[in-house]
Amino acid sequence: MSVLAAPPTPAPPQLSPTNQNLNYQIAFHHGISLLHGWLPLMVEVLAVLFLVLAVARRTRKWWLIQLPVCVLVGVVGALAARWYVTNEGLASDPAPALLWACVGGTATASGVAILGWRGTHWWRRGVAILAIPLALLSTGIVLNQWVGYYPTVQSAWGALTAGPLPNQTDMSALPALRNTTVADGKVVPVRIPDSSSNFPHRTEYVYLPPAWFAGPTPPALPVVMMIGGEFNTPADWIRSGQIMPAVDRFTEANGGRAPILVFVDSSGSFNNDTECVNGPRGDAADHLTKDVPGYIESQFGASADPAQWAVVGWSMGGTCAVDLAVMHPELVHTFVDIAGDLGPSSGTKDQTVSRLFGGDTAQWAVFDPLTVMAAHGPYTGMAGLFDDLTPPQRSRGGNHGPVADDDTVGMGGHDGVPDPGEVGAAEKLCAAGQAVGIDCTIHTSQGGHTWQFASAAFTSALPWIVARVGLPVPAAT
Repeated sequence: MSVLAAPPTPAPPQLSPTNQNLNYQIAFHHGISLLHGWLPLMVEVLAVLFLVLAVARRTRKWWLIQLPVCVLVGVVGALAARWYVTNEGLASDPAPALLWACVGGTATASGVAILGWRGTHWWRRGVAILAIPLALLSTGIVLNQWVGYYPTVQSAWGALTAGPLPNQTDMSALPALRNTTVADGKVVPVRIPDSSSNFPHRTEYVYLPPAWFAGPTPPALPVVMMIGGEFNTPADWIRSGQIMPAVDRFTEANGGRAPILVFVDSSGSFNNDTECVNGPRGDAADHLTKDVPGYIESQFGASADPAQWAVVGWSMGGTCAVDLAVMHPELVHTFVDIAGDLGPSSGTKDQTVSRLFGGDTAQWAVFDPLTVMAAHGPYTGMAGLFDDLTPPQRSRGGNHGPVADDDTVGMGGHDGVPDPGEVGAAEKLCAAGQAVGIDCTIHTSQGGHTWQFASAAFTSALPWIVARVGLPVPAAT
C-alpha cells in the first residue's frame, strides 16, 4: 500500500460563466441537436399541424360530443402522468408545462384516431394515425430537453443501437496493446461477477488511460468510480455526459497519466431507482463496494489503497457518492457529489423507507449519510467536493432576472423550483462532514439539473480529483 503526502485542500478550478459556456459548446455541439434548433421545433410544429388537420371539418356531432371527449381524454392523460411522476418521486425538478401538454396531446390524438375513424375520408384517418407518433415523439423530445439526456441525434442513436463508445475495445485486445504507446485511452466493456451481491447488473465499462499500457505490466493506478443519475445506463457519463473529450485532453496534457475510470451500474435496469442501497430493488451497495473493487484490482492491477480511490456521482449518483464514501472509508477517501440529495430518496421519508428498505426504518438509518457520519466519528484523510446548482431565473414576471443565453443546455430546472431534497443538502452534508474531520468544500453554479451541468462540473473538478488520488496534475488544465 503506497504512502501519499497529505491530500490537497479541496479547491477545484472555478469555471467562469464564459468558460463554462465554452465547455458546453465544445462537448455538446457535435451533430444535430435534440436540445435546441430546428429539429425539435419541426417535430412539435408537425405534431400540432397533423392534430389540427385530423380534427378539422367534421360533423356537428363531432364538434359537440366526440371532440370534447377526446380533449377530456387528453386532460385526464396529462393529469395522470403528472400525478404519477410526482407521487413516485421520479423527478428532481418540476417538469416544464410543455411536457404535460405533449402528453395530453398524445392522448388526445389517440382519441381522435379512434372516435373519428368511422365515416371519415381515408386521408384524414391517415393524418390522425400519424399525429399519434408525432405527438409521442414531441413528448420524448421535450422530456429530453428537460433533462438533457441525449444532446444530439447521434448520441441518441448510439444508445438506441448500442453502438460502440469512443475508443471502445474488447478485453481480448488488451494484451496486444501492452507495452505500447497508446495515443488515447481505451474504454472496455466488462461483466463484473456479482458473487458477493447477487445484484443483476448490466454491462459496465472501464476506461484505461494511456499510462496503463506503458511497460510490461499494468501500473497500480488510482481508480475513480463513476455513477449516473436515477434513470441511467452505465454508459451515460460517456454518451449523455460526453466527458471523454475532456478526459482525453487532460490525459494528453498530463503525459498519459490519469486514473482508471469505472462506469458502474447502480440500478440494474433503466428505471430501477436503487439509490445505491441494499433493499427490495436489489443489493446495489454490495455490488459497488464488494464486487467492483475486487474485480478492478485483480483484472487491471489497480491500487487497493483507499487514498487512491474516488467516487463521482451526478444527481442520484451524487447522493450515492457521499453515502458510499462515508459508509466505506476503508475503500474510498475522495468523493464528488454533483447536485445530489441529502440522502437516499424515493419520495417522502415514509415513501423512501417503504420503497427502498421494505418499511425497515433501521435499515434506512444504516444508509442515511448524516446518521452514518455522526455514528462513525472522526474520519482520517477523507475529502469531498459538492458541486451544487441554483436554478436559472426566468425573465417572465415577478422579480426574476433574465436567463443566460446558453443554447447548449437542457431545460431542467428552468421552472425555478429546485428539488426540495436537494436544496441545502450540500451545506448540511458538508457541515456534518467537517464536524467529523471530512475536508470538504461547496462549489455552486447557476444551471439546470441536466447532464450538461454534470459534465461541466466533472470537467472542472477533474484536476482536483486526480491530485487527490495521488497523480501529478499538469500546470495548466
